[in-house]
Amino acid sequence: MLYTIPSKIFSFHMTKVKKTFDDRTKFSPFNKFMKTEFPKVKADNPEISNQEAFKIVSRRWRESPENPKN
Repeated sequence: MLYTIPSKIFSFHMTKVKKTFDDRTKFSPFNKFMKTEFPKVKADNPEISNQEAFKIVSRRWRESPENPKN
């Protein structure tokens, strides 16, 4: 015996909701800083690893005026 599923129920559960720009989480001050400073560090020192670049940017963040703790 075959059972059929009403199309209204099936289509309701199968639709995807697209996120808009406003639905995304806002960047923290640290993330904004990392987004701008990381490429600068890598451009100045292309031979260093990402791990080392993150360490350098983290040190810059501690002394940065953009840091809310400063």
